[in-house]
Amino acid sequence: MSDDDVIDQLSYFEKKVLRALKELGEASPEQILAASGLGQLVEVMNASSWLQAKGLVRIEETISKSYAMKDPAVAARVLPERAAIEVLAKGPGGKGTMADLKRSGRLKDEEVSIALGWIKKKGWGEISKHGPDTIIALTEKGKEALTAKGEDELLIERLSKGEIGEADAKKEVVDWLKQRRDFLDERHKVSREVSLTDDGARIASLDIRIKEEVAQLTPELIQTGKWREVEVRKYDVRAFAPTVYGGRRHPLTVQLEKVRSIFLTMGFTEVTGQFLESAFWNMDVLFTAQDHPAREAQDTFYVKNPERLDLLEHEELVEKVKSVHENGWTTGSLGWRYRWSRHEAEKSLLRTHTTVNSARYIAANPKPPFKVFCIGRIFRNEAMDSTHLAEFTQIEGIVCEEGANFDMLCGILKEFYGRMGIPKIRLRPGYFPYTEPSVEVDIYWNDQWMELGGAGVFRPEVTLPLGVKEPVLAWGLGFERLAMLVWGLKDIRDIYISDIEWLKSVPQV
Repeated sequence: MSDDDVIDQLSYFEKKVLRALKELGEASPEQILAASGLGQLVEVMNASSWLQAKGLVRIEETISKSYAMKDPAVAARVLPERAAIEVLAKGPGGKGTMADLKRSGRLKDEEVSIALGWIKKKGWGEISKHGPDTIIALTEKGKEALTAKGEDELLIERLSKGEIGEADAKKEVVDWLKQRRDFLDERHKVSREVSLTDDGARIASLDIRIKEEVAQLTPELIQTGKWREVEVRKYDVRAFAPTVYGGRRHPLTVQLEKVRSIFLTMGFTEVTGQFLESAFWNMDVLFTAQDHPAREAQDTFYVKNPERLDLLEHEELVEKVKSVHENGWTTGSLGWRYRWSRHEAEKSLLRTHTTVNSARYIAANPKPPFKVFCIGRIFRNEAMDSTHLAEFTQIEGIVCEEGANFDMLCGILKEFYGRMGIPKIRLRPGYFPYTEPSVEVDIYWNDQWMELGGAGVFRPEVTLPLGVKEPVLAWGLGFERLAMLVWGLKDIRDIYISDIEWLKSVPQV
């Protein structure tokens, strides 16, 4: 194509941008807007994009991050872990119990577990269990922290005064603050620079006549004779035309149907359940102790209305579960050796796993053999990041038959992921209150191992009260994390962002 042909195909706006760049050299869109005489920034960007497609300019983008407090008032508060070590420092030998922290009045009930987690992470204390008491003893590092603020606290002070750029904050300290829910805002700013390519510089150096143009002749232009004063834009039949897409299913729905199809072809039956559950079915039936950290408000969404769900229809099972927790009942276990609380068990919550569906199914169908699965939404009160959501989907399944064993469980998991097309998985020992032995499932993603879920053989403390003596194999797997691997995503939140271009590009198989 000759230079004259290239110039003929340039729009009015494109010519304006080329002329401005001839004078400016490399420039931002804002600088081009001022120099070109165009009226809006969008006109500059549209023209620049078309010039880039024609090989006449290049556009370079730089993304910079900055950080700000979501709520500046948070900066005035003492972090839970600092309040905790100040309480512990007053105790004999720098020690105290979880009950001491609650009685101190310095921390809210839901902040105690948060404080313990950060004390352990920062190395400020050693946490141990002595009978029913949780003991926290300050380390030397914890004692030193009493008189010196940590890097995260110093960064909070700086953030309270205003926004901070990425270069002015240590990445590891920022990552720490990101782990605190509703604490830090990350903002992205895109800077663009437009410059001429060699072809663009050559075209810009030629005599380019800039004349107002129209894309379509109107009756007014013809009747008034103004068509003589304007330039009619030429049409290029070889120009790029956008692809037209029809309606299609969301990629997540496609993957969900694939998972469902795999389990159905493996001989499983699908079951469903309800979002609102009692702590009894969600926790107690699954032999989760009533003082387990998973029951704390910072991990579980409790419901105010209804605040309680009575257990009158399940009195026989309630008595068995109560005995299992207190003394092991007839399971051969010692139980958790505490006084079980019906009040705690009747609390209503949003289910934290779909294993509750498995428990309800076993209670209603205690005669093996059976193979069932569930794909459902679950809710956990945790900070969102690239691999965590507060509401997500879990793939749950159980198998019960005479002779079922741990090897069979591992085989089922490997067969499922094989059919999903996952090339590399890892099974490693794990711990869950309601399974033994237990295993955690990892997939290789983004050059590292990512936990996908847990599995194991239900303990007798779970199955015997439900009326089942045969082994029950169980698993609960993350669905969105699996989808991340299939689609090559690096951030789990991208799945639920309505990026229309991404939705168009994802295969429907």
